[in-house]
Amino acid sequence: MKYTVLKFGGTSLGNTERINNVIDIIKESTKTNKIVTVVSAMSALIKTEGTTSRLIMAKDYALSHGQYIRIIDSILEYHVNIAKQVIEDKNLQDATIEQIEGILNKLKSFLKAIEVIQEISYRVEDIIIGTGERLSACMIANSLTSKGLEAEYTDLSDIMSSIKSTEVNKDFYEKVKDKLREIIQNCKGVPILTGFIGMMPGGLLNTIGRGYTDFTAGLSAAALSAEELQIWKEVDGLYTSDPNKVKNAKIINRVSAAEASEITYYGSEVVHPMTMEQVILAKVPIRIKNTLRPKVPGTVIDTDDQWIEKTNKPIAVTAKSDILVINITSNRMLHAPGFMYNVFQIMNKHKLVVDLISTSEVSISMTVDKKNYSSQAVTELEALGNVVVRENLSIISLVGAGMKESVGTSARFFAALAKKNINIEMISQGASEINISCIIAQSHVLDALQEIHDEFLI
Repeated sequence: MKYTVLKFGGTSLGNTERINNVIDIIKESTKTNKIVTVVSAMSALIKTEGTTSRLIMAKDYALSHGQYIRIIDSILEYHVNIAKQVIEDKNLQDATIEQIEGILNKLKSFLKAIEVIQEISYRVEDIIIGTGERLSACMIANSLTSKGLEAEYTDLSDIMSSIKSTEVNKDFYEKVKDKLREIIQNCKGVPILTGFIGMMPGGLLNTIGRGYTDFTAGLSAAALSAEELQIWKEVDGLYTSDPNKVKNAKIINRVSAAEASEITYYGSEVVHPMTMEQVILAKVPIRIKNTLRPKVPGTVIDTDDQWIEKTNKPIAVTAKSDILVINITSNRMLHAPGFMYNVFQIMNKHKLVVDLISTSEVSISMTVDKKNYSSQAVTELEALGNVVVRENLSIISLVGAGMKESVGTSARFFAALAKKNINIEMISQGASEINISCIIAQSHVLDALQEIHDEFLI
């Protein structure tokens, strides 16, 4: 029997009712499959109030001599209250609370050291951030045990200690997957893995970002050649557009990995992009499921692109907001080898990720997220030419593998925007020809999404 890997996001574990839903899902899944479960830190419905956000705040307070103890005590109270409600066996409940207290007391010692020396390394930052997954994993494992299902709390915090690597590359990932496979196969009962996998070169948060628990689940599924990776959230799956912005958006039953990668990158936060990379290589399908409506089939992301239906039409329209466009104009671009290299050297130096790029003989336009904007980078770019930065913009993307077989898709896309008098600032088509994107004013996003969706997807 093959493994199925279940990954539960933070808001799926945010209160007693939701944790009980997760427990029921795991128990039901074990009836038909060998199960591995990966959990995020418990989170409130508002991301800034979740455990990971509060741990980041505590770390920042330690550096500024703030009230980090108060934050840790609030995390303790939150987890202890839920443990008392979801763990039925009194002895196991007491043991869980003692475990939670031990984890957080150790964290207080780390934070005290940070406050004294006023310095923090990537390694220490990773340990602090990973505390949330350790708390939730021990809670879920002991709750399952108290309800009669053998489960093993599996802390992956030390997994990197046996992997000697200073660079995150293919060899590094293979070593991590080998170690994960060994750990999982030696577990008794259902392994409940922390989404935190230890201290990566360069820092886990810095290298992977806040979606690192998805990444751990993806690596686990790839390591086991799992039958399926199920990502459980509070949505029924991938939609043809954001249902909060487009009134007639509907669930997509099945998409290719390439399509899902584009949808994920340009607007949907359902799957972390680096997770997609790992499971695509291992050819493990991903299923997006809803913890609040577990009977709904969800969306399957098929990593075998051979099945793609040639419908000659798009499958989704997405929006990515809070975008800046950086325009560089310089006559020195003409017949000047190395100009683009110099531009991207500066972008790389300041960790600015470029989403879209458009060039002419004397100019280059690039989009970056506003949250990553660096005025120092712009200052350095000004040495190469005249730089203009435009704000309050959004990327609108039309996605579908069948589009490259369809004549006139671009014309219909731009005509739909013209119908609403929406000006286009910049145009780009992906090299794979399954994505047409343009830049528009952020104030026009709702109209653009609805009009394009009505044109192509109803």
